[in-house]
Amino acid sequence: MLRLTWVQPEDLIGHELRQARLDGRNPSAVAARWRAAGGSEAPTRAGASTRPASRYLRLLAEDLLDELADLPSPLAETEPTDLGQIRALCPDWPSPGPVPVSPARLEAAWLGRAVGCLLGKPVEKLPLTGIRLLGRAAGNWPPTGYFTARGVPAGLLAAHPWNRRSAPTSLAENIDGMPEDDDLNYPLLNLRLLRRHGRAFTTADVARVWLDELPAGRTFTAERVAHRNLLTGLEPPHTARHRNPFREWIGALIRADVHGWTNAGDPAAAAEQAHRDATLTHTANGVYAAMFAAAVLATAATGAHDVHACLRAGLAVVPPGSRLAEAVRHAVHLAGTRSDFDTVVDVLHARHSPAHHWVHAIPNTALIAAALTHADGDFTGSVSRAVSGGWDTDSNGATAGSVAGLLAGSPAALPEHWTAPLKNRLATSVGDFDGIGFDTLAHLTHREATRPCPSPS
Repeated sequence: MLRLTWVQPEDLIGHELRQARLDGRNPSAVAARWRAAGGSEAPTRAGASTRPASRYLRLLAEDLLDELADLPSPLAETEPTDLGQIRALCPDWPSPGPVPVSPARLEAAWLGRAVGCLLGKPVEKLPLTGIRLLGRAAGNWPPTGYFTARGVPAGLLAAHPWNRRSAPTSLAENIDGMPEDDDLNYPLLNLRLLRRHGRAFTTADVARVWLDELPAGRTFTAERVAHRNLLTGLEPPHTARHRNPFREWIGALIRADVHGWTNAGDPAAAAEQAHRDATLTHTANGVYAAMFAAAVLATAATGAHDVHACLRAGLAVVPPGSRLAEAVRHAVHLAGTRSDFDTVVDVLHARHSPAHHWVHAIPNTALIAAALTHADGDFTGSVSRAVSGGWDTDSNGATAGSVAGLLAGSPAALPEHWTAPLKNRLATSVGDFDGIGFDTLAHLTHREATRPCPSPS
């Protein structure tokens, strides 16, 4: 039976009930009606329940999703999605100061993103306990190299199996180039976006590129819902809101890198670019996560700031009263005051896991900030900590690796045991990029970073 993930109404309703509680709406009456009708909770880790709902339950779920969307949120004023309102809430909005960025630094960023993603791929969706046990059993904890099954007891592998799709291409013993992953597909799509429309692109331009270039089967969570919404005739920003309980999840953050890479020294421009991209699929904290990452990366791309200054630049483009800003501030403080990173992770999980899905932007952004802070920007330390913290391991490793790669400054500054297995080759389903080298990607990105940028129309 084909059970399409992330779009079935009976699976979306549980996620929307959870999201309503997070943004201060009161969904209790709707939740009671759903339970009374026999509706189930959202799948814990998968994108679809194992059995389809009855026609009655599916229609009820659609009605309840629309009813929940009409509930007012008391956080609307402190967590807006409109860019003008966001800027009005940010007293330290950065001033522009663009500087040149070298192809070598951009290549290190591409490689860093790939390394961090690849490290996290085999343990994606595993519980934190399982990740720790697997790493320790292989003598690789905290991880200083790619995960391996060598030396791991069979019983432990059975109890905590590697990610089914990723294990054949992402364990140390079988890596042969960088395998396809959505965390690399989206930077490629955004490179295509900039080559086609320039840095003054609109959200509608993002939508057109997706419809032309992005296979629906390679999308997940908010991106899949927005893709569906586009095909039903909805236009941005409605694509981000209509029956989309994933609008504050991590998807927009993983699309932010190219916006930061192409605006070295101008975190505000990077954040504004990320905003135009993110609002196709996300709102509020989901958008802030992308803006935060883009601003951090734009600052790191200068080569003139340490990781702590980069993180401060990221916070400067996020409304200070938002849940994401509060979570990042807490994570940075925690990482700066605890010597053992596993302890930092335990505190973050105790704080965020009870309320948030493991792909939600708030806990994952906090973990990335904690990892970068605790590692002081060191490359291996950054990707290791980001992945060792669990949740969305490959996405977190990718973003941390991108930042740390920029700070390192060149491919030669990255440890060879991380980069050599990539063989300067990236697999992807995005157009004619399949098999492209990271050096070529760096030159293409540099071309966009140095192209004159008119104001958005």
